[in-house]
Amino acid sequence: MITQEQKDRFIELRAKGLSFEKISKDMDISKPTLIKISRGLTEQIKNLKAVELEAIQEKFFLLKKQRIEAFGEQLEKIKAELENRDFSDISTDKLLDYFQKYYQNLTEETKELVFSVYEESKIDELLGVPMVSKISWKP
Repeated sequence: MITQEQKDRFIELRAKGLSFEKISKDMDISKPTLIKISRGLTEQIKNLKAVELEAIQEKFFLLKKQRIEAFGEQLEKIKAELENRDFSDISTDKLLDYFQKYYQNLTEETKELVFSVYEESKIDELLGVPMVSKISWKP
């Protein structure tokens, strides 16, 4: 019989995407036994996968936020410098090129924002079921 500790370890390894074969070798439990117990642990494995994915997405979002802030800061500095420049100066071309590149990077990093708005029709009010509709906003 498999202990709760072994089940927890199995759930962790499956959530990380390891195959039954690798888990079998790691835990020294037969592959057919692991397949059999996996049927009762499907929801727990899915939930742990979702938690791990959420952590990765959160980390990525923070990195993306930092990139957007950095591009924005550089864009503001270049813009301020351009306002003080005479466009007959040859290095202005390069500065304009930098402005365009940072502006393009900033644009690529920002996505279309989507807001959810709850609208309730009379039927939905009677049933108590809110209906969600999407409203898009482009920066």
